[in-house]
Amino acid sequence: MNALKAPQLANLQEVYFKRRFGIETNTFKAIVKVLKPEWRATPTPGAKPKLGLEDRILVAFEYWREYRTYFHIATSWGISESTVCRIVHWVEETLIRSRRFRLPGKRQLVRGFGIPTVANVDVTETRIERPKRHQRAFYSGKQKGHTLKCQLIIDALTGQIICTFFGKGRRHDFKLFKASGIHFHPQTESLQDKGYQGIQKLHLYCRLPHKKPKGGQLTPEQKAFNRQLARQRVGIEHVNRRLKIFRILSGRYRNRRHRFGLRCNLIAGLYNFERSQGSSVG
Repeated sequence: MNALKAPQLANLQEVYFKRRFGIETNTFKAIVKVLKPEWRATPTPGAKPKLGLEDRILVAFEYWREYRTYFHIATSWGISESTVCRIVHWVEETLIRSRRFRLPGKRQLVRGFGIPTVANVDVTETRIERPKRHQRAFYSGKQKGHTLKCQLIIDALTGQIICTFFGKGRRHDFKLFKASGIHFHPQTESLQDKGYQGIQKLHLYCRLPHKKPKGGQLTPEQKAFNRQLARQRVGIEHVNRRLKIFRILSGRYRNRRHRFGLRCNLIAGLYNFERSQGSSVG
C-alpha cells in the first residue's frame, strides 16, 4: 500500500487538514521548526529512516487524532508497529523538552500583573481499561466505569488553559482541587459547578450554583442565578470539546497511565498556541 506523504497531505485545504490531524497547518509548521534541530535524517550507525521528519509528526498526530492501534497505523504508512510506537514517543518527549507548547502554570493564578480576572474550573474524565490492581481507586460513580480525571483551569475571558492537574476516577472534584495546590489571586473570580462545594472556605471570591435543598425547591432568583452562571461556564465545556477531538482523550485510553498527563498537557499547549494565533477552524 502506498501511503500519502507529508507534501501531499500538506496540500489539503486547512479545514480538511484540521479534520485529519486535529491541528492547523501553521501549527504543523511550528512543530516541524521545533523538532528539526533534534532530528537526524541519517543516524550513524543505523539504516536510513523510512519516514522523514514531517511524516513522523503526522504519524504521531494521526495516532492522537484517530487513536487506532499501532498495527493499523503501521499498515497505513508502510512501517512496523514498534516503529510507530517509537515515533509517537519521540515526538511527544521532544515537544515536552522543547517547552515551546507548555502551559502558563498555576503560578500565573497568583501573579499581580496579568492575572485572569475570571477563572473557570472544571474536571473532565477519560475512561480507561479496567486496572488489574487497585480497581476501586479508579472507579468513577458518575461515569459508571474506571476513569482518569483531568482538572482544567482556564481564563474565562481569553479561553486560554492556564494549568491542569490529574487524578484517579474515584477522587471527588473538590478533593482533586485541594490536592492540586491551586491558589487564586484575591482579585480573581472563580466559577465552578456543584462538585466544588466548600471552595468558598479557600477562596472567598467564587461563584457556585445554588443547590436545591432536600425536600425543597429553588427560588426563581436562585434559578436565574444558576442559568446565568451556566452561560458563563459554558466556555470551559467548549474547551473540553476541542481537546477531545483527539480520540486518545475522548475514547477508552489504552496506554500506560503515566503518559496520560504528558499527552493532555501537550494537547492543551497546542490548543493555547492555536488560540493565540487567532484560530477560527474547529
